[in-house]
Amino acid sequence: MSEPTLPPIGMLAELTHRCPLQCPYCSNPVELLKANLEMTTESWRALFDQAADLGVLQVHLSGGEPTLRPDLEALVRQLAGRGVYTNLITAGVGMPEGRIDDLAAAGLDHVQISFQGAFAPTTERISNHRGAHEKKIATAGQVRAAGLPLTINAPVHRHNMDEVPAFIDLALELGAERLEIANVQYAGWALLNRNALMPDRASVERQVEVVRQAQEQLYGILTIDFVTPDYFAMYPKPCMGGWARDAFVVAPDGTVLPCHAAGTIPNLVFERFGERDLAEIWQHSPAFSAFRGTSWMGEPCRSCDRKEIDWGGCRCQAMAIAGNARETDPACIKSPIHARMAALIEEATATEDCKFLYRRIGTSYLAGR
Repeated sequence: MSEPTLPPIGMLAELTHRCPLQCPYCSNPVELLKANLEMTTESWRALFDQAADLGVLQVHLSGGEPTLRPDLEALVRQLAGRGVYTNLITAGVGMPEGRIDDLAAAGLDHVQISFQGAFAPTTERISNHRGAHEKKIATAGQVRAAGLPLTINAPVHRHNMDEVPAFIDLALELGAERLEIANVQYAGWALLNRNALMPDRASVERQVEVVRQAQEQLYGILTIDFVTPDYFAMYPKPCMGGWARDAFVVAPDGTVLPCHAAGTIPNLVFERFGERDLAEIWQHSPAFSAFRGTSWMGEPCRSCDRKEIDWGGCRCQAMAIAGNARETDPACIKSPIHARMAALIEEATATEDCKFLYRRIGTSYLAGR
């Protein structure tokens, strides 16, 4: 029996893989797409129209760095005209004076700025971009001056986990409504850099307590979302709300995916917008149907009372660690290879060489701490 297909409500539009930063924790695929493979303005506008027709209520405009697209205002205007909520996910560097105002005038609803560190030296070391921290702070000021809501995103790993209290202070200083403490998920470039990024268990436990206390103390002042680290978990998270349940990702070339890393799963063929309508892909693509719902599950997932809570967890993580996307997510305590997570943590934290393989289109290189 086939699983019911409900309309999606969310979409992550990766407008480009180009980015001025070279963060080693990036979830973009290792094979980054060059600018000449990006969809045209007309194609993105057609896709956004079909997304709105399909039921999508919010679109996260991301990348890479979406502000590198000169047509960003036109795309925001297109979505606003269809009543779709837009969230710009930006590195916040290289933003020319007045760009935020132009985007706000086009109908942008929200801005999310990533900070690689709570302090300038950390931000520069992780992003490999001189002056990045000050540029981000300036962009945050422009966002608030334009009257737009602001989220600070803090991707957390071994090299900045002790800065979590300072991230909270920074979000308050910048007037953010929301702070996302996002423990790095190991896909794409982050998987390549796992040994250099993985924190130890004691640091994670301290972080959890800091965040818990701050959530209580700042309730009604600052919303703090916490993305738990899978490798230290007892149970998995529902990836993207569950495989092809209510959201999807579109890559710069128009490839439609259930999640960022889905392309790492062999034997799944992901279709490209333009070659097929978005509704047809969402409703009938074999790749989208592969892990939708619960009928695909084997044991212990099939009998688990959490199967409609986590929807099987992350298929890409199962692929990366168990070697089979149909296996139980190793993050789950019920997985027969759950102990492998602890072994990977031990292996990583025993690694003294913390050089990063920085993200870069067309090439990569090692650089020291």
